[in-house]
Amino acid sequence: MMGSEEVLFGGKYLLLKPENASAVDLGRLLLSSKLENRGFIECPGEVEAENFRQRWLLFISVVAQKILVASKTTMKNVGNMLELWLNRLSANGGLICLLFNILRGKMITPEKSSATFLSVIGQLDTRVDLDKGIKENDAKYKGLLSMMASKLSYENEQFVSDSVQNHWNMEFLGLHNFWNEYQELWSTRAIIVQDTKSEPNLIVVAFRGTEPFDADQWRTDVDISWYELPNVGRIHGGFMKALGLQKSSGWPKEIDQSNSQHHCAYYTLREKLRAMLKAKDNAKFILTGHSLGGALAILFAAVLTLHEEEWLLDKLEGVYTFGQPRVGDNEFGEFMKDKLRKYDVRYMRYVYCNDVVPRIPYDDKTLFFKHFGPCLYFNSLYHGQVLEDEPNKNYFSLFWVIPKILNAVWEVIRGFLIPFMEGSPVLDDGGNLILNSKGPIPRNKDWVSPPPSTRLFTPHEISIKPHPLETNNEWKLKSITNTRRITYETLELEEKFKELLSKNELVRRFPALTIVDPHNKELPPKPLSP
Repeated sequence: MMGSEEVLFGGKYLLLKPENASAVDLGRLLLSSKLENRGFIECPGEVEAENFRQRWLLFISVVAQKILVASKTTMKNVGNMLELWLNRLSANGGLICLLFNILRGKMITPEKSSATFLSVIGQLDTRVDLDKGIKENDAKYKGLLSMMASKLSYENEQFVSDSVQNHWNMEFLGLHNFWNEYQELWSTRAIIVQDTKSEPNLIVVAFRGTEPFDADQWRTDVDISWYELPNVGRIHGGFMKALGLQKSSGWPKEIDQSNSQHHCAYYTLREKLRAMLKAKDNAKFILTGHSLGGALAILFAAVLTLHEEEWLLDKLEGVYTFGQPRVGDNEFGEFMKDKLRKYDVRYMRYVYCNDVVPRIPYDDKTLFFKHFGPCLYFNSLYHGQVLEDEPNKNYFSLFWVIPKILNAVWEVIRGFLIPFMEGSPVLDDGGNLILNSKGPIPRNKDWVSPPPSTRLFTPHEISIKPHPLETNNEWKLKSITNTRRITYETLELEEKFKELLSKNELVRRFPALTIVDPHNKELPPKPLSP
């Protein structure tokens, strides 16, 4: 398959078609393990749902999608009203000034396509400036730039253009909306930015995540359809459809879009990257995204490997995702770890505290979805750890109900405390605190704005990338312990690894890692005797 002209689906698959499901159909689903010949499920005969839990999750996915379809217009109208209200608040200087301007007949209403209009997501954190203390050669620069680009991808074209050119002093290469053949909608978006100050030049492709009031994007998230690619593994169907999966042929290496008005994300972005990177011989690029956008970013890299795009993969510096959901099974994870290692591509997956998105779809014996690679996890105190997986990996657990409630209360309290501890709050009025249950984000000179809703910060001290395996079966670093936090200080780094090894605390599930210290100096641990 890998060397052929087209990448077709020769394995198993399971596709949900909720628009064809009646109440009777859903009832029968719960009672029978046979999935073939059902009007709302498409799959080969050997695919069955033998246990009730699996059928229950399929039932929930179909029902959730039907509810989203039914509430699509209502969600859109509520979102538009909230977005307009929040922008009127900010444009008129707060609630009191807004009421005063209404009474005078001078209320300011910004144009939705203007550089002053913010999305609901953007209203959670209005900062757009990069930290001037973080330079292009800094080890944490790409992660923090990815974070800001992911946040910016939710905004309109004029706002993005103004922010990139006038605040970041970079080139804005476009905002693009892409066609989803299965939804028949322009539901996928990405922005492209080029940093000409860095050497080599850096191109950033940031995919937009799920908008809060867009029912079609939420359908992509809750659709647990999947495809199995031979020698690759099973991959989330909803995310592949959003990236540009072709109805008739899966992932052909080339398609002709010259006469089509409907351009798909993967093929269009790949051609743009080819052209931009050829124009700048030494340029590199990174992929990033928040939530759904993070899933699209890592799957974009995956399809590049399917098509054996070696030239582009050599130009790919890294994939940085924030609050990314699971995208495939364990076999797919092993496939990707091998390819990322082969092409020396850095993969950074950030997770904040109790964020639900990285914990779906379920990772258990019923569903096969699993994360791969290390998890850069931050708790509600903004303390970072490198873990095998995020705590409470499936979110919905009775054991975690009380801790999550207590943590949510603490996050509200923290929102009031941060302005006194860290300086000025993010917004001048209290709207952000009311709108955002997690409270405002600190204006701290050492940090760049986190992406919306995940409240993530990038650790200065570490940067993780696949490290080539030794050729003579020497000791390989497989993981960092998930039971303790490591102090990433240059003088202590190698001694800390030796201490962990001596206590036999390293788990053996991650690819080998290279650690980069705050001074941008790589410190791979020395091979130790068994």
